[in-house]
Amino acid sequence: MDNKTSRRDFIKVMGVGAVAASLPSWMYSCTSGRKKPNILFIMSDDHAAHAISCYGSKINKTPQIDRLARDGIRFDNCFCTNGICAPSRATILTGKYSHKNGLIDNKVTFDGSQQTLPKLLKPAGYQTAMIGKWHLKTEPTGFDYYKVVPDQGRYFNPVFQEKGNWPNTIEEKGYATDIITDETIKYIRSADPEKPFFVMCHHKAPHRPWRPDPKHWELFKDREIPEPPTLFDTYEGKAEAVKNAEMTLEHHMHPMDTGGIPPPPELKGKDLVRWRYQQFMRNYLACIASIDDNIGRILDFLKESGLEDNTIVVYTSDQGFFLGDHGWFDKRLMYEESLRMPLIIRYPEEIPKEQVSKDIVLNIDFAPTFLDFAGADIPGDIQGESFRKITRGRTPGNWRQAMYYHYYEYPSWHMVDAHYGIRTQRYKLIHYYGYTDEWEFFDLKDDPHEMDNRYKHPEYQSTIADLKKQIYTLQAKYGDEKPIPRQIEKSKTSMF
Repeated sequence: MDNKTSRRDFIKVMGVGAVAASLPSWMYSCTSGRKKPNILFIMSDDHAAHAISCYGSKINKTPQIDRLARDGIRFDNCFCTNGICAPSRATILTGKYSHKNGLIDNKVTFDGSQQTLPKLLKPAGYQTAMIGKWHLKTEPTGFDYYKVVPDQGRYFNPVFQEKGNWPNTIEEKGYATDIITDETIKYIRSADPEKPFFVMCHHKAPHRPWRPDPKHWELFKDREIPEPPTLFDTYEGKAEAVKNAEMTLEHHMHPMDTGGIPPPPELKGKDLVRWRYQQFMRNYLACIASIDDNIGRILDFLKESGLEDNTIVVYTSDQGFFLGDHGWFDKRLMYEESLRMPLIIRYPEEIPKEQVSKDIVLNIDFAPTFLDFAGADIPGDIQGESFRKITRGRTPGNWRQAMYYHYYEYPSWHMVDAHYGIRTQRYKLIHYYGYTDEWEFFDLKDDPHEMDNRYKHPEYQSTIADLKKQIYTLQAKYGDEKPIPRQIEKSKTSMF
């Protein structure tokens, strides 16, 4: 290179990859030659996809989450593998099903000594942080920094446990969603600009009991929320396990779920359900409005800080939630509203704008996908698959056509029976096995609201037989021993 050749010209001639090879390996991706992307993973708790306007919500608007979706890709068929808080978080951290990472329900303590995503990113040069809701009982491991709320956390004046001071707590004044956002921005500002960062920003909201801040409550306090079409599902023809689930608005909702306000004593039946639905949903949606505003704050910060182009921003929830659908609140069941997770990803340097994917992706796929983007090794024992190619509009030819689900927590809160099942693009087959031995089958093309259990319909018997074979194949693939139905005397438990 002569004296007249600038460094920029040299890079153009020789290629970015050749220059990057002479620099620290952790700074650049071996596949693209670009600087490794920052990864900001934002997760809420119990945020149903059908309460996000870019997913077609008829009950609220989420302009900042929509903004994220316009600038990247929205996944319409992202599903959880075990629809409850702590197991989903453990699955995201490990890339493994619950029976492999050991956290099958909310009662179990997470084994923090095992292989996790932040531990795998550190050798690739990443600085790692966890801020917000942890919910795994043990001290967070693998993070350079953490500041987490104990258990579920509080909406107002939450207490946090910070690295270096575990398990002691410190109270922060204010509203949890604002504070978690503040702490996330604070950490990114303090991060070494010469290293990529991986930050998990986990909001408490909109977990029960719903306590919105005053400014967002004002937006919803007098609003009439449209009712879901299945609000008055009679459960005719459905499994006894479904009929016995203790999460109906009519019989199982607590006064704390309606802002501490008891219903008028004269209300009964459908009138009571309608009253509780309105009260619960106003609080729930106001909590989401705060999340949406704070996502806008983070997006603005990234842009103003010059971090926007090289930062992967992810928004998701640990699972879905029933918003009066089938007369329920909570989650757990393998019905669509609980099974589906919102998933939106923006990465301007690689992911084209305004994409929508119908491919089936799972929370076991998050870890390998982030490792792929980071140019890090993906261990062979991770059960998920990287969907990085899908974010660029190129679905691999061998991508999954069916997903496997397994929920364990029975008997416990809400008394949802243990069950496993399979979902394809069109069909769903569920086996309840805790205290019953029952099956449900839904044709999602003809019955998208899952109102008609067609398990015994003659015209579907060959399809059902094939789905059962697929279930057993997936159980073998993932090393999940086929559960045997067992008779358990139902014990009435409650979270109150």
